[in-house]
Amino acid sequence: MVAGCAYQYGLPYLIPALRADGGISLSQAATLISCPVAGLLVSLALWGVAADRWGERIVLATGLTVAGGALLAATAAVHHLVALGACFFVAGAGGASIHAASGRLILGWFAAHERGLAMGVRQTGQPLGVGLAALALPPLAAGAGLAGGLVFLAGCCLAAALLVAVVVRDPARTGGHEPHGGRSPYGTPVLWRIHAASALLVVPQFAVSAFALVYLVDTQGWDAATAGRLLAAAQVGGAAARLAVGHWSDRAGSRLRPMRLLALGIGVVMLALTAGALTGWGGASAVLVVAAVITVTTNGLAYTAVAEYAGRAWAGRALGIQNTGQNLLAAATPPVLGSLVGGSDYGTAFAVAVAFPVVAALLIPVRSERAPGRSATPEPTRARS
Repeated sequence: MVAGCAYQYGLPYLIPALRADGGISLSQAATLISCPVAGLLVSLALWGVAADRWGERIVLATGLTVAGGALLAATAAVHHLVALGACFFVAGAGGASIHAASGRLILGWFAAHERGLAMGVRQTGQPLGVGLAALALPPLAAGAGLAGGLVFLAGCCLAAALLVAVVVRDPARTGGHEPHGGRSPYGTPVLWRIHAASALLVVPQFAVSAFALVYLVDTQGWDAATAGRLLAAAQVGGAAARLAVGHWSDRAGSRLRPMRLLALGIGVVMLALTAGALTGWGGASAVLVVAAVITVTTNGLAYTAVAEYAGRAWAGRALGIQNTGQNLLAAATPPVLGSLVGGSDYGTAFAVAVAFPVVAALLIPVRSERAPGRSATPEPTRARS
């Protein structure tokens, strides 16, 4: 998860190198860094079907290998923007496997009262991956150019593929009782509402992650390496917050009530960030760090709720659909907000993101939730490798 997210969501830390090496605008760079997410969109559901049919180990190892190869190919296309975007797209399509498959492992290996924390551990991969990118990519790009950063990301993916092949074991497939009798869980609007709320919550997350570095450099006067270290620390904070939120959901017996409260909190923090950016307040840097932490906290709750409601027979497909919606808005957010930044300022871009978590909070179907401890999903069978 760390290796995949380092390039899927960490490419914003190569924006200065993209602009310097390619002589392109911020809007063009924002479009390029969205290409991996666009690749995710076309392949997530297919990886989910593959995980349900063939298991997680082969899906994860194959996808990460494809991603690493595409990133290596990208080093030869640094000065050819269309080819570079195509390589990023293929890397994103391969790396989509980590989102459709790895969450399904949690459902198979952990009991209901353990899954919130377990999914929190799994979800720390995203902020830790972004933190790794924030820490490593700016100095690598400064010393070895864009190609240096891409080689690093490719190596992480290929190493992760090897680790998966050696370590990961699929949980035993049992014939136990499944929610919805093994039929499609989409007969009610519950999953659709969770999918929609999760997708809306991606907008503030990517408004912060895509533009945090350039905001600190352009408006606060930070140098790129120092800003990268600060944002890496914020991502570590985000990882810790995901663990805490997962544990909270296990103790509360709910995934969706904490998710709603956090969505409202994200709205408040984004409003404060907007005000700070519009007024030029120096303390906006601290608010940006808080935003970088809180905007990543809801993903694990949504993933766990989706997997538990869908059951193991449908978890791969449901998580594939979940990620498709999220990444659709993730792909759109940087270029859309990048055009706003180019035409006005960062405060306007952050302001656009304020409404999304508020609407998400209204959509979250809290009343329909079964407590995780009473879930119809069967307890996992501890298979031996």
